[in-house]
Amino acid sequence: MQNTLTNLRIQDGVAPPPTGPLTLEDLYRQHRMRLVRLALLLVDEPATAEDVVQEAFTGLHRNWSNLRDAQAAVGYLRTAVVNGSRSVLRRRKTARDYTPPHVANARSAESLAMLTAEHQAVVAALSQLPPRQREVLVLRYYGDLSEAEIAEATGISKGTVKSTASRALDALQKIMAAR
Repeated sequence: MQNTLTNLRIQDGVAPPPTGPLTLEDLYRQHRMRLVRLALLLVDEPATAEDVVQEAFTGLHRNWSNLRDAQAAVGYLRTAVVNGSRSVLRRRKTARDYTPPHVANARSAESLAMLTAEHQAVVAALSQLPPRQREVLVLRYYGDLSEAEIAEATGISKGTVKSTASRALDALQKIMAAR
């Protein structure tokens, strides 16, 4: 009966004081469940709470030789669990707030209907060009920018703008001829 009571107290985080120096194993037996409950209240997910506590004990194990005394270990663990829970919550918020980048090549049905058949063919051919070539041609012929303005907008040299435009027009002509 006494053995069962001791095991229940250990599982609940209330264990008799250890005889001898406190070890990491003693801390784990005495405080693990209490720390898991703390993490569970913070992160609201049992598996994540267990992971947070395991990370806290792993960190304590790494720094066990630098520990002042055994009583400081409990404070370290509690702080590590709270900080680990905060990190989990930050990552969750970041994931929830993430908005995938807008797909620049997707055209709406309305915009395609407004284009003539010839313009549709040019737009389709443009979409087959590499990104830099497409940018240079769009800025030059649809944006009416000069070579210097294109160079500034894209961060490439004026000479690169000229050669890229030339290659892009050749490629565009081949694509259009293949249709």
